[in-house]
Amino acid sequence: MDLNKFYIENIKKCFSLAKKGGLNVLPNPLVGCVITDKNNNTISTGYHKKFGSFHAEREAILKADDKKLKGAILYVNLEPCSHYGKTPPCADLIIEKKIKKVVFSMKDPNIKVNGEGVKKLKEAGIEVVEGILENEAKELNKVFIKNITKNIPYIALKTAVTLDSKIATNTFNSKWITNEKSRLEVMKLRSSYQAIMTGSNTVLLDNPHLTSRIEGGINPIRIIMNREGRLKIRSNVFKNDGTRIIVIDNTDRKYPKRIEKIPFKNMKTLLKTLYDMGIYSILIEAGLNLNSAFIKEKAVDEIYQFIAPKILGGGINFVSKLDPIRISDCILTKDMKIKKFDDDILLNYKLVYDKKGENI
Repeated sequence: MDLNKFYIENIKKCFSLAKKGGLNVLPNPLVGCVITDKNNNTISTGYHKKFGSFHAEREAILKADDKKLKGAILYVNLEPCSHYGKTPPCADLIIEKKIKKVVFSMKDPNIKVNGEGVKKLKEAGIEVVEGILENEAKELNKVFIKNITKNIPYIALKTAVTLDSKIATNTFNSKWITNEKSRLEVMKLRSSYQAIMTGSNTVLLDNPHLTSRIEGGINPIRIIMNREGRLKIRSNVFKNDGTRIIVIDNTDRKYPKRIEKIPFKNMKTLLKTLYDMGIYSILIEAGLNLNSAFIKEKAVDEIYQFIAPKILGGGINFVSKLDPIRISDCILTKDMKIKKFDDDILLNYKLVYDKKGENI
């Protein structure tokens, strides 16, 4: 019997189940659970559906026949919790039901758990196998990891550029650089992030809606950088369509009650304020100035760079003003993924700001 094959197969099932939770689980992690017998026959499955509901392990266990659970193997993509939160500890329930083995991907980065779940299970005589598809598990829960370790939102930046990295001509014309398939993918991206942020220049030039215009799409919370109060309330981003709107404005301007207003002091304070307001992941869709400001402050975790097979030979870059002195001062990237949309290419990568790979 190839146990490693079973481990990988069932952890992948956990990933698929976990993804069903989507944005509903925030600020909790995405977690799925599969319970099998010793012959790899599935006994029960579960996933964390929304914040405050049962954890994946508890849901799977409570759906199963107690007689089948004795001696079973439980698979989960995150270390079972050992503390009381919205629900009791999953580790205790696993012990109570006499499950024989627990196989999981990654330890919980929450300091309330981190290794304590494993410790409790082992002390109860349960065999524990950890680290199965660990990197994939960390990618799945990149937002949760950033939130729980830094107490600020996970920040991604989307840009559409020519082959020479231009987002517009010198006259600010930018429609359309990429093709329809790329733009459809952007709509999907918007649905996968809790909030979307743009700057006043982008609103003045393009008047975007910043909505997800696809079937089943979820409109992200709109965050508008309007520090000098330049934008008119009739701009599309301020439309009262039921979407939460946050504006960053340092003037004494008044907004309708439906629009939340906060000031800008510095990047760290802004991100902490947004996190405290329940904003856990942000997709930036902006121009040169806002892109550069966030990257310069080491606040961007990830970039989605759509590249069209076009050369402008002039125009506006997607990022500038970083002013490195040496090539060794370049911001590095990691985990590069490449995907094609007809003739367009999507480069998706993480940013590395120092030797530890840490950002703000």
